[in-house]
Amino acid sequence: MNKANPRVALVTGASSGIGRATAKALQKAGFRVFGTSRRAAAKNSDGITMLTCDVTDDASVAAMVEAVLAETGRVDLVVNNAGIGLIGAAEESSVAQAQRLFDVNVFGVARVVNAVLPIMRSQMSGRIINMSSILGLIPSPFNAFYSATKHAVEGYSESLDHEVRPYGIRVVLVEPGVTRTAFEENLTRADMPLPTYAAERTRMERLMRQWVETGDAPQVVADTVAKAATDAAPKLRYAAGKQSRQVGALRRFVPASAFDKSVRKHNGLPD
Repeated sequence: MNKANPRVALVTGASSGIGRATAKALQKAGFRVFGTSRRAAAKNSDGITMLTCDVTDDASVAAMVEAVLAETGRVDLVVNNAGIGLIGAAEESSVAQAQRLFDVNVFGVARVVNAVLPIMRSQMSGRIINMSSILGLIPSPFNAFYSATKHAVEGYSESLDHEVRPYGIRVVLVEPGVTRTAFEENLTRADMPLPTYAAERTRMERLMRQWVETGDAPQVVADTVAKAATDAAPKLRYAAGKQSRQVGALRRFVPASAFDKSVRKHNGLPD
């Protein structure tokens, strides 16, 4: 990497957690890093230039990318990390709530990608890393819509990668397992709670908190992103952490009936 003219990286959702750790890891790897947050943050934080951006707003995304381009003249790497969660039975969320979730987790990714692709095509180079999840590979009771957004990101990214390779651009998926981040920070609860699901929903929230407490550190994901960003011949998918590697292998090689039983056991559900 040229220290006098470092490659430029853009990380959405970089104010805390995985996004913050990722921005720092890329900075350590030699990138000049721009991070985004929905709310105004200190413009220069530990050497990372922070910009305000709402990924659900076309104009906000365009203005953010223009600001990076005006300062650097290029964008070499984008990490689409901004996202929110939603817990509750599928029946407990209105369509409007599910649409809001998709607007951040799926269409927010698409907005940023659409804003940077013309730049990368003109450079004939670039890398886009979309943050997926093990829930983009497996079902997750009481996380149906969140899991659906990550499944959507998986399909979108794999298809996009084939489209943009002729322009020197690669699209990569990073798939974290459960990570030790603030459980409540980016979590939305179902807007139409039903008594019939109350006990199981409460139990699942408690179980998720336990998983988070023993999950991977954000640095595990950040280091995986840095590897995905710098590999000369990138893979399509990078599992972040032991749990993610194990789940990926189980999904691919375990018979469907056995996998179904494993999912129910892991979530404390009856056979």
